Amino acid sequence: MRARMKNPAYVLPDGLKGIGTLVQAIGEGGLDQEIAEFVALRVSQINGCCACVYGHVHNLRKAGVSEERIASVVAWRHAPYYNDAERAALTLAETVTRLADRSEEPVPDALWDEVADHFDEKQLSALILTISLTNMFNRVNATIKEPAGTTWG
Repeated sequence: MRARMKNPAYVLPDGLKGIGTLVQAIGEGGLDQEIAEFVALRVSQINGCCACVYGHVHNLRKAGVSEERIASVVAWRHAPYYNDAERAALTLAETVTRLADRSEEPVPDALWDEVADHFDEKQLSALILTISLTNMFNRVNATIKEPAGTTWG
């Protein structure tokens, strides 16, 4: 399996610079890297992005995260492996990724309050940007048919 084309961020290098700046800003937000990876994995599972699912599973394994935690992200609500902060972050990730599935307020105040109880403003900013950037990557990869196990370019 091969991608249809090079990643657009490489075709348009100013896009890559912008992504790099955003990734750097996220890294400065103080969000726990494991939470960021779990959130990005869950968003990628929802969107069916095999390249991103592969990458985030790889990153979690490399960080020494247990196979139980990695394998259970898809059904995290029913697994005992996640703390309250992780559950709040995963709920926000699913909600933001599925905006069109909601007929009421896209991100309800109760969810916002729950997430804000676990993360300060910088961490929350990094969380929101991680969810948003992952959704963008998923859409790019789906469009160009980026296969799992490859790197951009």
